[in-house]
Parts: sequence; structure tokens; C-alpha cells
Amino acid sequence: MLHPEDIKRINDSFRAAPEKVRNREITDSLRYAGLIQQAMLPSTQVIDKLLSEYFILFMPKSFVSGDFYWVAYKNKQRYIVAADCTGHGVPGALMSIMGISFLNEITSNGCPQMSNRILNKLREKIMESLNQTGEINESKDGIDLSMCIINKDKTSIQFSGANNPLYIIRNNKLLEIKADSMPVGINAVSEEPFSVTDIKIRKNDILYMFSDGFPDQFGGPDGKKFKYRPFKQLLLDIHKRKMNEQHTILRNTINNWMGNNEQIDDILIFGFKII
Repeated sequence: MLHPEDIKRINDSFRAAPEKVRNREITDSLRYAGLIQQAMLPSTQVIDKLLSEYFILFMPKSFVSGDFYWVAYKNKQRYIVAADCTGHGVPGALMSIMGISFLNEITSNGCPQMSNRILNKLREKIMESLNQTGEINESKDGIDLSMCIINKDKTSIQFSGANNPLYIIRNNKLLEIKADSMPVGINAVSEEPFSVTDIKIRKNDILYMFSDGFPDQFGGPDGKKFKYRPFKQLLLDIHKRKMNEQHTILRNTINNWMGNNEQIDDILIFGFKII
């Protein structure tokens, strides 16, 4: 750990630099941090081995993101996560790197094979790392996420969610699978175990996991939020299209909705089809 005098010396040196130099250094550092974060996300080649038809709309607000996605293949089961960490930018990115690292660790060390048990273990690790004990002045950072585990023969999935639900479109109807109303991390009330929902899935079901960035984005003629009801209807309207077309429509829709408004949060939508 740096000595306070060393921290002061570094800060003084930074403040003494010309503003243009400081801004360039910050921008360059954020760009490089973004490359590191991107390298930690699963590659297209890895996801292609697990999912035949999918898309990922990933639009960080800044160079780095508090949203992240994660996949794994263990014991012939497919693990899929879409997550939204507290904040965005650098604080959110630090939480996302922590989340990815812990998920890799949990599923590599005797994976519990139950989505709720993974979230319970992830919460333990986050609370321990951030020294979260419930004291008033401590960090309340955490992660909202949805996790699906597709079983070996693709006939059912386990779903567990921390504030973020799962949408399934089947026979032109959207089913919403509710999440537990608590984050992965310290909670305002005592930490209850996460629940798990077992869902029978069918061929051609389309599943959507997402952060709140899309429905919460301000825009349109009145500068209001996009909101969840229009978001659900949009997914219903486009779900029969190819996955790459859905990606394009969603990106164009939110960009047109924003217009000249600032993007207020990271945006993530992970959609995939059961084949």
C-alpha cells in the first residue's frame, strides 16, 4: 500500500502538469483500461461454441463500462450472465472486473452447478473484498444481474436474478421471470439466499437478459425515459428477425431515441435463441 506522502507526491505532480497534458493522460489511460476490460469479456469465438444464434448489444457510456457479460461451459452446462455493476465509468469497471474474476473462480473451483448458489457465493466474495459488514458509512456497491444455466439437453434452464429479470418470448408472447429484489452485495435488509427458478424451454424460445440502461435512457420528443413497456413491445416486434438484425434495430432505436441527449448509463442486452 502506498504511503500517504507518496500519494500526495503523485497527486501534486499530476496537478502541476498542464491541463491539456492531464486530459490527454486521463483519456489515454481510460482507453487502455477499456482494452483491458474488453480482453476480460468472453470472445466471439468462445460464445459461438456455446450459442448458435445470439446477439450482444454492448454500449458503454464511457471508455470503460459497469455492465458486463459472461459465459462458461462446465459439466456440459452453459452458464450465461448479463450484469450491471454499481455506477459506470471507472468505478463500475472496477466492479465488473471483480465480478468476472469471481465468477471464473467460483465456477472453476468445484462449481456448485446451481444458479442461486453461485450468486450466494459471488455475494460472499464481493462483501468480503469490499469489507461490507452493514455499517452506515461503508461502501454499498454491488451488482444487479441475471444468470441462466442451460441444462445438458437444452430442455430446461435455471434462472436466478439479482434485481434484473429474464424475458422469454414464446408463441408471440413475452414471459417475464422475476428476479429477487436485492443486489449481489450488501443489501438494505438482511441478506437472504437467492432463489432459483427452473423453466422448461422449447425450441425457438428467445431469451433476453439486460441491464437497465436501455429502458432508463432519456430521449424522444419530451426527453423522457424509454421505459420498460415500450422496451418489451419492441422485443416482441422484432423477435422473429435474425439476431444480427435485432441487434441493429435495437442500436438504431436507442440512438434515435437519445438524439442529442447524453447517454446516461451503460447499455447491455444479451439475446439468444434455443435451437
